[in-house]
Amino acid sequence: MDKLLRESGIPYEKVNYYTAPLSRKKLAELIRKLNMKPRELLRKSEPIYKELGLSEDKFSDSELIELMVENPDLLQRPIVERGDRAVLGRPTENVKELL
Repeated sequence: MDKLLRESGIPYEKVNYYTAPLSRKKLAELIRKLNMKPRELLRKSEPIYKELGLSEDKFSDSELIELMVENPDLLQRPIVERGDRAVLGRPTENVKELL
């Protein structure tokens, strides 16, 4: 992803969710820009997903966002944001349409 963004010539900032955790407000904003539901952003293969019982449909969007803020492993990534839009960086074709 870094290579693709560097080659695009568009300046960007890389954010590591582990060292600079997303706020609840920022994550909600990204989800809105992604045009997704919070549940769609969950990484279902992560052990924490299973531990928290997230496969059950008993969590509100607000609760899911809070859980992703508290447990960044739950977030699909990378997320590439540009202006009022954002896309998941996998596959990389998603990012090309954003550039």
